[in-house]
Amino acid sequence: MEEQDSKQLTVTIAGRPYPLKIKANDEPVIRQIVKEVNEKINKFQLTYANREKQDCLAMAILAYAVDLHKATSQTTASSPEISDKLARIESLLDEAMP
Repeated sequence: MEEQDSKQLTVTIAGRPYPLKIKANDEPVIRQIVKEVNEKINKFQLTYANREKQDCLAMAILAYAVDLHKATSQTTASSPEISDKLARIESLLDEAMP
């Protein structure tokens, strides 16, 4: 990743800040994903009020992993283009995490 293409971004997930080094043009996608993740965590916190935030975070990640697995399994055979896009999203997430 070239320096002029990258930028530092700090996102907050489940109330904790996480500094990321991202491609500048990926920022809108990352911000949207962070928003959705926080919404899913909040939903689990409301549904399972007696659970710790860490448990809700783990359940949210598991829900996303299941959704990704299902989407990848269904689209791999039927649409290579969609599979490529899903792989790109997964790559962006991998790059964003330090």
